[in-house]
Amino acid sequence: MDISSSLLLLSFFLLVIIIFIFNKINGLRTSSTSKKKLIENVSTHSHGPRFPQGSLGWPVLGETIEFVSSAYSDHPESFMDKRRLMYGRVFKSHIFGTATIVSTDAEVNKAVLQSDSTAFVPFYPKTVRELMGKSSILLINGSLHRRFHGLVGSFLKSPLLKAQIVRDMHKFLLESMDLWSEDQPVLLQDVSKTVAFKVLAKALISVEKGEEFEELKEEFEQFIRGLMSLPINLPGTQLRRSLQAKKKMVKQVEKIIEGKVKRAKSNEDGVVVKDVVDVLLKDSSENLTHNLIANNMIDMMIPGHDSVPVLITLAVKFLSDSPTALHFLTEENMELKSLKELTGEQLYWNDYLSLPFTQKVITETLRMGNVIIGVMRKAMKDVEIKGYVIPKGWCFLAYLRSVHLDKLYYDSPYKFNPWRWQERDMNTSSFSPFGGGQRLCPGLDLARLEASIFLHHLVTRFRWVAEEDTIINFPTVHMKNKLPIWIKRR
Repeated sequence: MDISSSLLLLSFFLLVIIIFIFNKINGLRTSSTSKKKLIENVSTHSHGPRFPQGSLGWPVLGETIEFVSSAYSDHPESFMDKRRLMYGRVFKSHIFGTATIVSTDAEVNKAVLQSDSTAFVPFYPKTVRELMGKSSILLINGSLHRRFHGLVGSFLKSPLLKAQIVRDMHKFLLESMDLWSEDQPVLLQDVSKTVAFKVLAKALISVEKGEEFEELKEEFEQFIRGLMSLPINLPGTQLRRSLQAKKKMVKQVEKIIEGKVKRAKSNEDGVVVKDVVDVLLKDSSENLTHNLIANNMIDMMIPGHDSVPVLITLAVKFLSDSPTALHFLTEENMELKSLKELTGEQLYWNDYLSLPFTQKVITETLRMGNVIIGVMRKAMKDVEIKGYVIPKGWCFLAYLRSVHLDKLYYDSPYKFNPWRWQERDMNTSSFSPFGGGQRLCPGLDLARLEASIFLHHLVTRFRWVAEEDTIINFPTVHMKNKLPIWIKRR
């Protein structure tokens, strides 16, 4: 990162912290006495639970500048590694204006993520909370969250939707790949982002093309820019523009919902389930209002913009740097393609997910790429886990990246090695790329499926050479130059 970028970055976070933390200093001073008493009380019991060691850094600023500086470097976990050596795998810090317990311990992370809302609730930066709204599935708790998460999760895992995803991915990839030129590079990150957003928009609200889709996509791009913007809601600011964009999208989705309701009334069978909105409309709960459904459909589009495309792009990046792994994956997929052509059968969703080496590549990409770097929670009461006390009111950061790249859990953790998963169980506390517990990402199966389909079409239709590119890990994971690849058709 060059000097100008560093200065801009530091200025950005200094402004955020000074404006929105300085006015809380009095509150922090008031609460600091009680926190100090808690620390002293816990520390006096040598054989009992202990308050994590660490440093709260500079007044007001805490350790945010060093955290962000490390996050932008080639070794984002260096902030964690340094403190882990000094204080252990669980330590206290103060980042983004919040007193925080940071954990790089797999078992502690698992315990927190599996806790219910009486112990921990979701915590997000102020900008994210404003853009999501109080009724977002990311923020709500209790029975409403369980109901919403359950309905959506069941549909996203259904064979019906998986079959639709296969058809849609095939269609959208053909439309895109047929236009690829051998005379200019293909920006793989942009291609995967476009395809994934189309697939998800159709799965959520049955919109995939035309003016309606283009308007939705344009407003969504404006909305997504605000997630990492300054938390200043004034005319002309990015946050204000993003809030206005979401308002327009919500109205658009509400119109779609109203159309579905009208058609259902004229249909003897009621709502015919084709997308997530249909699933929620069939539920009789009065809490699932049209406005709540519309708002959450927008929030659920975020994975189609970030998580899935990044997973696909990083998989291609790692394969490009590992010729042996690429050879094995290509052979496996070419064999499947030849078999289906010989029998005249179509490719089904379970065909893609049954490719063993392809799934190992995706798993290793999730471990090394860390699409979700960490998960934040807020303690609702004093909680003791594995001998540590997490105080009420403190933020908790489960830093998943450090666990996935820890020599304690993985041999040669910085080496892309899909074969490590031949005898390794994914269902362990040391592998949690999508979070965990009641808030485990409901679309994790679809993410694997979409990545599998994309890789299959890519390796069976093309050979390619990737240009040198750099992985940027903050504020979101992405490729610096969008991963240009030069293709040759088979």
